[in-house]
Amino acid sequence: MTDALNALSPLDGRYAKQADNLRPIFSEYGLIKRRVFIEVNWLLYLSNDSQLVEISGFSKQTIAELKKCAEEFSFKDAKSIKAIEKITNHDVKAVEYWLKKKFKNNQEISKASEFIHFACTSEDINNLSYALLIKDGLHNELIPLLQTFHETLRTLAKKYSSIPMLARTHGQTASPTTLGKEFANVAYRLKRQLDQLRKKPILGKMNGAVGNFNAHMVSFPKKNWNTFSKNFIQSLELQFNPYTTQIEPHDFMAEIFNSISLINTIIIDLNRDLWGYISLGYFNQKLKKNEVGSSTMPHKVNPIDFENSEGNLGLANAILRHLADKLPISRFQRDLTDSTVLRNIGIGFGYSFIAYQACLKGLSKLEVNTKKLEDDLNAAWEVLAEPIQTVMRKHGIKNPYEKLKALTRGNKNISKASLQSFISKLDIPDEDKSMLLNLSPSLYIGNAAQLAKKI
Repeated sequence: MTDALNALSPLDGRYAKQADNLRPIFSEYGLIKRRVFIEVNWLLYLSNDSQLVEISGFSKQTIAELKKCAEEFSFKDAKSIKAIEKITNHDVKAVEYWLKKKFKNNQEISKASEFIHFACTSEDINNLSYALLIKDGLHNELIPLLQTFHETLRTLAKKYSSIPMLARTHGQTASPTTLGKEFANVAYRLKRQLDQLRKKPILGKMNGAVGNFNAHMVSFPKKNWNTFSKNFIQSLELQFNPYTTQIEPHDFMAEIFNSISLINTIIIDLNRDLWGYISLGYFNQKLKKNEVGSSTMPHKVNPIDFENSEGNLGLANAILRHLADKLPISRFQRDLTDSTVLRNIGIGFGYSFIAYQACLKGLSKLEVNTKKLEDDLNAAWEVLAEPIQTVMRKHGIKNPYEKLKALTRGNKNISKASLQSFISKLDIPDEDKSMLLNLSPSLYIGNAAQLAKKI
C-alpha cells in the first residue's frame, strides 16, 4: 500500500486510521464487491423462478458456491476484475466476464452463463451496488457514531443542567441560561435530524436500458417483470423505484446527503460555540503530557479538536452538497457525469466521520471553569433589567422598559446595590419587590435546568 506520507488525500494519509471503518464500504474494492453481490443474487433470483425454464433451479451445492463467491469476495478477486477491466475498459462488463470465467467448470452455471447479467444495463448493477454501500455506510457506521454523539450531548446536558451561565446574544451579556441547557439545545436538534435520517428510503431499480423492461419483455413477454424486479429489490432490503430512465435518478441520495449536511452544519455551530466558550474561559481543556500548543508560545492549549472538526465538516459539506445538487440531473435518459461523481460518496462520509470523532474527542477533554462562570455572572447585574421591567409592566407602571434602558444601557458600572436601590423605590407589592431584591444573575435562569434534565 502507498505510504501515508505520499497520499494525495488526507483520508488515506493523515486521517487514514480514523477512516478505516469506511474503507471496506466506499473503496473501489467495496464497490466491486457489491457489484459481484448483485450479479450473483440476480442470477440466483432468476434461477428460482419456475417460469424461466431456460435457467432451471440450481443444486444446493451450486447455490452455496455462488453465495460463497459473493460473501467471501477478496481483495485478490477485485484485482482480477480490475485486470479484465484494463482490456474491456468497462468496469461492470469486467465483473460479468470474471464470473463466467470463475464458474466455467461448474456445469450448471456454465450452461446458464448467459443469464449472468441477463437483460441488465450496467446501471442496473451499479445503482443497486451504490444503494447497498450507502445503506451500509449510513446504518452501520455513520448513524451509530452520531447516536454516540447524541448520547454524549445528553449526558453533558444532564451533568451540567444546573450550572448557571451568562448567555451572550449578539456576543453581548444576556439573560442567563445553564451550561446543560446549551448542550440540550444541540442534543435536541441532532436527535430530530437523526430520526429523519434513519427514515430516509434507499431506492433501487432493475428495469433495463431505459427503464421499460424492453429486453426482458422481448425475451419473456408473458412474465410480469415489474413485480419480479420489485420483489428482487425488496429482497435486498431496498425500496423499488418503478419510474426511471437508464439510471435510478438519485433523488434519494440527494435527500440523504442534504440531511447529513444539515447535521454537519448543526455540529459546526456547536464547534464554534465551544471554541468561543473556551476563549471566554468557561471551559478548560485537559492537558496531555508532552503535547505542544504552539511552536513559540509554551503556554497555549488550543481548541484544536473543535477546529479540526469544523474544518473537516466544511469539506464534507462541500462534497455532499455538490453530490446532492449534481446527482439528480442527467441529460435525456442518461449521461455519464454521475459516474465519476458517485465515486466520491466515501469522501463526504469520510470527512464527516473524522469530524464527529474530533468533536467527541474535544468534548471529552472539557473541564468546566465554574469560577469564571460565577465571576461573569456576578459582573453582569445589568441582565436583571429584563425581569425588573417585566414585573413593572405586570403592575401597570408606565414606561418600565424606557426607565430600565436609561439606567442600564451601555452602563458597565451597574451593581447589585444600584439595582436594589432602584427596586426599593418601585411602587409594587412587597412580595414581588422582595422577589426582585433577592434575585441575582445566577438565579435568573428560568426553567433551563429542568429542560436540560428532561432531554
